[in-house]
Amino acid sequence: MLMKMKLFAGALLLSLSSGYLFASDMSLQASQASLNLAASADASPRQSVLFNFGWKFHAGDLQGAEAVSFDDGGWRAVDLPHDYQIEQPWVTPGQDERPDTSDPGANIKSLLSPRGFKEMGIGWYRKTFTPDEAWRGKRVLVDFEGILYVGDAYLNGHFIGKTDYGYLGFEADISKLLRWGEPNVLAVRADSRAANNSRWYTGAGLYRDVHIVVTDPALFFTRHPLRITTAFPDDAAAAPLVRLAAEIACSERGLRNLSITTRILDREGRCVAEQTTEAPFRGNQKTREYELPAISLPDAHLWDVDDPYLYTAEVTVRHADGAVADCVRSRFGVRRLEFSPAFGLKLNGRKVILKGIANHHTLGALGAAAYPRAIEKRLRLLKDFGFNHIRTSHNPYSESLLDLCDSLGILVVDELYDKWLTQYCGGRTPWTELWQHDIPEWITRDRNHPSIVFWSLGNELQTYWNIPYADWGVTPYRMMKPLLRRYDDSRLLTVAMHPRGRSQETDSLPAPLVMETDIAAYNYRYMYFPGDGRKFPWMMFYQSEATTAAMGPNYFEMDLDKVIGLAYWGAIDYLGESQGWPAKGWAQGVFYIDLTTKPNAYLAKSIFSDEPVVHLCFQEQSQDIEWNGVRQRIRRLTDHWTRTAGEELNLTVYTNADEVELILNGRSLGTKRNDRANAKARNQIRWDKFTYEPGYIEAVARTGGKVVARHRVETAGKAVALRLVPDQQTWRADGIDLQHVRVEAVDRKGRRVPAANDDVQFSVTGATLAAVSSGDHYSDELTQVDHRRLYEGQCLAILRATCQPSEVVLTATAPGLKTAKLKLRNVAP
Repeated sequence: MLMKMKLFAGALLLSLSSGYLFASDMSLQASQASLNLAASADASPRQSVLFNFGWKFHAGDLQGAEAVSFDDGGWRAVDLPHDYQIEQPWVTPGQDERPDTSDPGANIKSLLSPRGFKEMGIGWYRKTFTPDEAWRGKRVLVDFEGILYVGDAYLNGHFIGKTDYGYLGFEADISKLLRWGEPNVLAVRADSRAANNSRWYTGAGLYRDVHIVVTDPALFFTRHPLRITTAFPDDAAAAPLVRLAAEIACSERGLRNLSITTRILDREGRCVAEQTTEAPFRGNQKTREYELPAISLPDAHLWDVDDPYLYTAEVTVRHADGAVADCVRSRFGVRRLEFSPAFGLKLNGRKVILKGIANHHTLGALGAAAYPRAIEKRLRLLKDFGFNHIRTSHNPYSESLLDLCDSLGILVVDELYDKWLTQYCGGRTPWTELWQHDIPEWITRDRNHPSIVFWSLGNELQTYWNIPYADWGVTPYRMMKPLLRRYDDSRLLTVAMHPRGRSQETDSLPAPLVMETDIAAYNYRYMYFPGDGRKFPWMMFYQSEATTAAMGPNYFEMDLDKVIGLAYWGAIDYLGESQGWPAKGWAQGVFYIDLTTKPNAYLAKSIFSDEPVVHLCFQEQSQDIEWNGVRQRIRRLTDHWTRTAGEELNLTVYTNADEVELILNGRSLGTKRNDRANAKARNQIRWDKFTYEPGYIEAVARTGGKVVARHRVETAGKAVALRLVPDQQTWRADGIDLQHVRVEAVDRKGRRVPAANDDVQFSVTGATLAAVSSGDHYSDELTQVDHRRLYEGQCLAILRATCQPSEVVLTATAPGLKTAKLKLRNVAP
């Protein structure tokens, strides 16, 4: 293998942007396909065309809907991403739905509760298009990033491909099926499957991006072709190495060598290294992964949670005559991961604790529709409160989430499955026939993301006796691990365990699968870390789920010098897995489903953040529940001061300061110390049974005798007006970008009135109303409508941009309140 290499000191070379950029002042519409656009100074035939617009949708199954001649004139126009299940009415307990004949004894209430009390069913999508003449003679693919829960795709009536596990995508070569100069019909049949095919609300439909990808027909990079890793030589003075491999398909006759050029671009698009390799081509091996010589990167800028610096690798392959055949790009980061029982995790030589959440993929009122801006809003909220970690429980999230985690410095545990059972993996094809396909697609899609720190192959297998091969998951794990290692050998593997033992927590030994995994991941059972660590000194521990009901103790009681970290289960409320009707979902998070903060979000911030924190929290009521065998006390918490005169209150002040003084209407109620020696009381200072008085209450936090933070709340008056607060002043007119607008009922002094529960009516021009929401999980209101009742004095309206720059006007009205009007602009991408 011959190789020519050049290093650049910083000369600015022309390169095309990836289309979707990731910075605080840039739009966050992202997909990995967009990062693979050709970006060389040489022309490349590769195109990636976003195919999200101009679809038609029909709810319900139809015979022959894939045919070109089928009449879809009465179907509804939709743009992607789209979740049709979120639009369905609530199914209250006792109502029937499509039965699951394999489980005749199943109770409909228990089935629909996990799925968010939404109807199951089938939906059809159709898109009519005329192929671009520039595609003629090329290799043309349609790329689906995901279809929930399972899906089948057709072009001009011909079956072209399917997914039996909708959290991963697929592509289909449609080159020979295209009809030139006339309309073509791309049709998709999506199926949510039966209610018991998931333990949570999944959503349904074309919920992620669709692209048309066009390449050279004879010489091209395959799907997810690049494998990029970084290595650090033993000599500390030596530069890091970037190692690349590229999978290339070639049917070009007479070709003896493949000319492959790699360029490394810095964040500003400057080329900092370049090499060209002449790789021997074997005509009997049409598709092959080519290992390229390592590239030294002197003065590399490392990727870190506080400085998530990203490079881009651009790889080009040429025809025998030197013309560019194909060019792809992928972002990556240079970073060093180290794991040890002695210190847990180090990133670039520095101890890091994972401080995270484990949530499902859905996005509140938007359902499963994977809008990058909605994902970004969640990630920025988490980062603001000190979180640095996401566990993608229990299935791969969208590519845009990983792109955003790369850009924002969020560490990811990337998880493939819930249970290794057909029932929870689509329910259409046996799981034993899925994993061989799913693992390569998952790993090749995600492996270049620096945010991913290790892989997880599954979750809570010990709770199900019928895992294949009847040995508690050991044999399936041993079968999957080598296949995963084939595509990425740079990261460790785990499986989240619950319970920790085979079945009972009285087991003296961990489950057999714990002995196989690289990292011992226990859901909730962190109290076993010390004992298991003494018995098995090689074990490294990660609390893969932690309950928010015990937030604080389940963090501080771990040996923080040694553990990898933890992920709080359901830290953001979500649809599905409710405790029963009329609750529509999980409500034990520290953020409501509409992303407003609950008071205990500030407890998390006081634990995770170095920023001084103080926040008042009043306990309204409590309820004891059992979740995954763990007893939890769920408390309704508020932080307002608009109450009934004479009401007796219990108060907790969340703080990471040394002490807090409580002031009521100008008089001190005393000062209390933060008991840092007590894990159960740390950062939680209580005042019990004092009497409410209208006016104000204030918590003053001091450290070292100096005031470091204050939190003051006042009694609100009568609501007189509505107020609209956008989360950004402008957004992109690309058809996908969102604007989240907070709606509040306020008194004459502009204070939010928590008792206001008016029904707010919305109208909008220049954009579409994508969804409405509030924090009320007990509400029977739908989210794809034009009105919403206030909850604790507020609700949320989510606007979706059109594809044309325009002025946007949102108007909110409610009887007896002054109307609010908000004017915004969306701008050209």
